[in-house]
Amino acid sequence: MIQTIRKAWGIPELRKKIIFTALILLIFRIGNAIPVPYVDTTLLNDYINQLSTTVLGLYNVMSGGAFAEATVFALGVQPYINSSIIIQLLTIAIPALERLARDGGEEGKKKIQSITRYATVAIAILQGWGYYMLMKNYGILTNTGVWAALVIIASFIAGSSFVMWMGEQITEFGIGNGISIILFAGILSRVPAMVSSMISGLQTGSLQWWAAVLVVIGILALIVLITWVNGAERRIPVQYAKRQVGRKMYGGQASTLPMKVNMSGVLPIIFAQSIAMIPSTIAAFCKQPEKGTFWYSFLNAIDTKSVLYMIFYFVMIIGFSYFYSTIQFNPIEISNNLKKNGGFIPGFRPGKPTADFIKKVLNKVTLFGAIYLGIVAILPLIIGKAVNNAALSIGGTSVIIVVGVALETVQALESQMLMRQYKGFLE
Repeated sequence: MIQTIRKAWGIPELRKKIIFTALILLIFRIGNAIPVPYVDTTLLNDYINQLSTTVLGLYNVMSGGAFAEATVFALGVQPYINSSIIIQLLTIAIPALERLARDGGEEGKKKIQSITRYATVAIAILQGWGYYMLMKNYGILTNTGVWAALVIIASFIAGSSFVMWMGEQITEFGIGNGISIILFAGILSRVPAMVSSMISGLQTGSLQWWAAVLVVIGILALIVLITWVNGAERRIPVQYAKRQVGRKMYGGQASTLPMKVNMSGVLPIIFAQSIAMIPSTIAAFCKQPEKGTFWYSFLNAIDTKSVLYMIFYFVMIIGFSYFYSTIQFNPIEISNNLKKNGGFIPGFRPGKPTADFIKKVLNKVTLFGAIYLGIVAILPLIIGKAVNNAALSIGGTSVIIVVGVALETVQALESQMLMRQYKGFLE
């Protein structure tokens, strides 16, 4: 990875893209340090830290700690991610959007991107208003007037829209996917605080040395597993029949149809975690029941450290993995495209038999990828229960995002270097 960055730095055009990406990330980090007015950040930070195992804690991690500080970029990329997922699901449910995405070409992609931007602003308005009401109800604001409300909500909306714009600029003029890199930078910015917290815990005796070693070994194991599975794929052999066009003969070559083991990325974990955390989030806003009552036992049973929560979480990850694989990979459409181009899978007739075989392979690959995602998500929970640290419950999501984005960025650099070093046939 370091060698790839060093080689890319030697190419002037790529050096400009790397510098541009670094400058955008610097602006993002500066915005994460600018709090909005009329907010007592000390009270807010203490309050969010108490809710580290809820949806608010997940938002705080995804924003790089900006959510607990009520900064200008507190909402981060969450509105854009939510709007992208919603538009992607609506593209399947609404025939007009499906035709626009499938047959609209470049113009259709631009229209869908424009719809996603408007949806991002709408979601940012809802989340900004909800965030303001949360702070108002718990006495975190220093001013509860109308002007203060307008300033706070408008700051959150403007910050989220600006983060979306910066992500698009990185995608167009920088290296890699801009939104992913901003999310990567936000999560990575929390690493120094986590390391210092671990060191202080060892010094004060609140954290045992074996627990720290267990956490480090678990993180390293996750990184190795994610790196190994990220590039894994199942390749189905495809043969193209020979055909004559005029006096020339085309086709006859062999190819492969690749299927990534983890084609849905981290989305199943994020969705499953958000839904699984809803009961604990609701319970955090309600009055705590007395010990020995039914509701006390119920809340303990669905707590993020309970075995029932881990089982429910694991099953939901598998379900969402299958859901996203069916969205992204359509065996019938792929079978029809192979048939149109004169391609076939050896041993299977074109049409329905080919589609059934592709679907069978897809189910097996998705099952392996879903189990992998479940292990990545559950392992931090198990380690957190062993060392009595519930904050590790969202560690698996952070690790898979950081490692995945780092690998994708290196691959983008390598592909761009390959394009510039390729001399072609004309020289």
